[in-house]
Amino acid sequence: MKQNKNTIVCLHSSAIKVCQRIRAFSMKKIIIIGAGLGGLAAAIRLAKSGFSVSVLEKNETVGGKVNFVEADGYKFDTGASLLTMRHVLEELFTFAGKRIEDYLEIIPLEPICRYFWSDGTIFDASADLQKTEREIEKIAPPDVKNFQKYLADSKQKYEVAERTFLAHSLNDLPKLLRPKYLKDLVAVSSLKTLDKHNKSYFQSPKLRQLFNRFATYNGSSPFRTPATFALIPYVEFGLGAWYVKGGMYEIPKALEKLAKELGAEICTEAEVEKIEVENGKAVGVRVGGESFGCDFVIANSDAVETYRNLIDKENRLSFSDKKLNKIEPSCSGFVLLLGTKKQFPQLAHHNIFFSNDYKAEFDSIFEQKRPAPNPTIYVCASSKTDRTQSRDGHENLFVLINAPYTNFAADWEKEKKSYRNLIIKKLGNYGLEDLKSSIDFEQIITPADFEQKYLANRGSIYGVSSNGIFSAFLRPPNKAKDIENLYFVGGATHPGGGIPLVLLSGKMVSDLIIAAVK
Repeated sequence: MKQNKNTIVCLHSSAIKVCQRIRAFSMKKIIIIGAGLGGLAAAIRLAKSGFSVSVLEKNETVGGKVNFVEADGYKFDTGASLLTMRHVLEELFTFAGKRIEDYLEIIPLEPICRYFWSDGTIFDASADLQKTEREIEKIAPPDVKNFQKYLADSKQKYEVAERTFLAHSLNDLPKLLRPKYLKDLVAVSSLKTLDKHNKSYFQSPKLRQLFNRFATYNGSSPFRTPATFALIPYVEFGLGAWYVKGGMYEIPKALEKLAKELGAEICTEAEVEKIEVENGKAVGVRVGGESFGCDFVIANSDAVETYRNLIDKENRLSFSDKKLNKIEPSCSGFVLLLGTKKQFPQLAHHNIFFSNDYKAEFDSIFEQKRPAPNPTIYVCASSKTDRTQSRDGHENLFVLINAPYTNFAADWEKEKKSYRNLIIKKLGNYGLEDLKSSIDFEQIITPADFEQKYLANRGSIYGVSSNGIFSAFLRPPNKAKDIENLYFVGGATHPGGGIPLVLLSGKMVSDLIIAAVK
């Protein structure tokens, strides 16, 4: 196999450009496949630690699913629209010896989210718990005390997870099963579903639905995911929710800048065709038909798709096609980017318009694998907080509906227009008057688009679903089982999807590699 340890090929539409290695030949060389947040976080940590790092990204821009669209005076984040656990992001900059304030302006959101029901009920969720309790009192006074108990339990679950699952790679699972951790594991684990857990606390069906919604933060169903994920409300209500001035895409831009300042090289339009394996060890990657050697490979590409498409079958006995097909993807999403000629005063920055039957909605998505006929609709209007995101007097609406991962039951090319019309009509019924006639920019993104652009397994947004008690243990681990010197970061590996978790996956992998070379 031809090895080239001095250069990495960057593919561009017009020509092939050679990116020269920045660091000395004697340094350990790392190639990272994909410039999502997990890959960029790993690049920063490893470059700071003295490794020679090259990041290869198949698309024109970094960020992975945290990306953007800018057109006709509107700006849209097309992935994550909310920052939680900001301390995780801050710690990354601190590790690099930088001040996050020199790269990003982070703004707290108030309210965190505005919830709407079809009977006209509106609920503002706030990190100011007294405000949230006053909102609960309007709906169900007895549930105020229940909320306090619920949040105390949520905090306990989070604190346990923070020192166990969020601090250790799955490769360290034997350590977590030691006696000193067993009490923690019992406290955070549960045989109940999130829905049953929420029913045990709240009398109000509306509040049960509101707290069931947090299962969607990892692309799962509240009727199947374990109550372990009741820790997520504390992350939002207890730790706060944030927006980044200029749009959430400023985060990957800042990480790209920081990685380059530390000496990492980042090549876009450079699609990896294969991970080269010799004698059970990852020794490089193939790009543009040419092989490039390295000491470690980190895949920030979808872990399931990486095993399926980039690694020869004989080198992945622990992840055969049969086993990969049994790993349930998270849900996907149907997205409308709408630029409107008018503003909608009833909207906050984040908004949820609930369906009337949450159980039927998730049955459609995960059981029937069909778009829900009466879906819950999420609308982000970042122009409410940041006027740079749209023209004066206009609004930028990012509309997201949970959708099934790609399958034969749904043909999005045929169905996207009619589903778009259903969503617009439903938002009009919720009070967004003249929405349809006010649209002067529009783009539709379907699960098939997520699958094609990001090579995401079945178009999943959050990687692997958490539908099941043992689902967290079924994810491909951060360190490959069968292949030495191959590691995984991102939403399809441990600890899961979402900005803070993929950043933590970058920390876990960099710690594993640093420990391996000591």
